[in-house]
Amino acid sequence: MNEEQVRKLIQDELSRFFGIDKYTFQKNIQIFDARNIQLGRTTGTKIGTEPDQKVAFYGEVPVVRASHIADPTGGATEDVQARAVINTLLIALENFGILKKS
Repeated sequence: MNEEQVRKLIQDELSRFFGIDKYTFQKNIQIFDARNIQLGRTTGTKIGTEPDQKVAFYGEVPVVRASHIADPTGGATEDVQARAVINTLLIALENFGILKKS
């Protein structure tokens, strides 16, 4: 392969790389210390674009989005229902790795 062919090959590969609308990674992505992920301010950014996609934080096992938690209905059982809602929220936060499991 001569120099011109190598240049053409590199040019073709770079144009394909920069001409796509997404990057697909088949290896882990490592971000060094003191580096940040900056996001746009107009439309926003999604992590997970479908409800059945899994995510986790701090080394926990990835889970799908938690189901809706029913609102307490009030009355004599309000305290019990409120505690149940709080406990369900805590479990969901623990499952995603946001809170440390006890």
